[in-house]
Amino acid sequence: MDIKQTFLELKRGFHRSFWVANGMELFERLAYYGQQIVFMIYLRNKLGFTEAEAGQLSGVFGGIIFLLPILGGTLADKWGFRRAFNVAFSILALGYFLIGSVGMSAFAGVYGNFSLYWLMMIFLIFTAFGGSFIKPSVLGTVAVTSTEKSKSFGFAIYYWLVNVGAAIGPTIAYFVRDGLGTQYVYMVSALSCLAMLIVNVTLYRDVQGRGTGVAESVGKKIVNLFVVLGNFKFMIFLLIYSLYWIIFWQEFIIIPYYVTDYISASYPYEILQSWAAAGAIILFQIPVNRLTKNIPTRTAIALGFAISSLIWVIIGIYPSIPTIAAGVIAFAIGEMTQAPRYYEYISEIAPPGQQGLYQGYAFLPIAIARFVGDPFGGWIYEVAKAAGKPAYIWWSLIGVGVLGAAAMLTYNYFISRQELQRAPE
Repeated sequence: MDIKQTFLELKRGFHRSFWVANGMELFERLAYYGQQIVFMIYLRNKLGFTEAEAGQLSGVFGGIIFLLPILGGTLADKWGFRRAFNVAFSILALGYFLIGSVGMSAFAGVYGNFSLYWLMMIFLIFTAFGGSFIKPSVLGTVAVTSTEKSKSFGFAIYYWLVNVGAAIGPTIAYFVRDGLGTQYVYMVSALSCLAMLIVNVTLYRDVQGRGTGVAESVGKKIVNLFVVLGNFKFMIFLLIYSLYWIIFWQEFIIIPYYVTDYISASYPYEILQSWAAAGAIILFQIPVNRLTKNIPTRTAIALGFAISSLIWVIIGIYPSIPTIAAGVIAFAIGEMTQAPRYYEYISEIAPPGQQGLYQGYAFLPIAIARFVGDPFGGWIYEVAKAAGKPAYIWWSLIGVGVLGAAAMLTYNYFISRQELQRAPE
């Protein structure tokens, strides 16, 4: 009877489009993380870029994907989510195909007269533009297709499926890379997005949200940007938080390079990274949330910083497959500790009536981290490898982690002092 009641609540709590959108998100994340885990190896080993050049290209691609949703969400609101999904999956399918085609001999005559660096830059920017519509459309769908009672659970389902995709995508990528070649991973990503375009056209239906809110114009979004920039405390917090994500994205920059160069060229680093990270979150997110739910918000964020920073300490002590797995799991535990509280803190710091505005900039630290951290990771790896001193890599990343944790603790200290000064005597 309890199982039947639970099933009925799930059925009544969500519109059909909720399940369609989250299913599409699963396959989109499968496509994204599948190609992301092989990206640096593809650029260096197949296309001949240096590690520093690969980091630059990765930074532009990732930075735009996480920066443009601020404006992409506005267009998604105006067009409707179904149309936004159509645009997103059409561009993603074509973009992933173009990126993969650069590494295929069949297209050598087509691209032979172009600068490979700038050709890839154009393809990556084009693909990132399509990807920028996905998160606003999925999160918007979850919001309007859930009841007030089921909404919290709805976002939990979304987050869980994101991590399922992050685990499955790289696993598939390994078998494709091993059997066919790295460039064909992009064909799999393209086919996944093309399939979701068909699913969207045939199954997804827009749902009218409650209320009569009017979507903001792009001009209004730009005005709002300066409103957010004017909050010095919030901007300092976001800049500190970007250091956290610089650490995270090195899992996709440093780990593939180090495993293939120093451990084994044929080792399935895709499976190692994805299942240690996403697998840990899938298994332990709920227990960690329950253990840390009573910790004050800022304290939980600082604690998450400190735990996640252990990734490079653990790996740096003795770089090997077991320590890499342990380090990635440590980072995931830190992420589980602080990530939910991050959004909670943004809601606390936002001025009255500007909750939505401030939450819209929640992904800004990731964009900053990709623009800055990916080129840094590629550069430091290239320098350390050329010098024959791989330990430089670990010391550099440990330094970023220590800086981030110390900066967050310092931030907490000064904010706590301000609160005490303002408290009534």
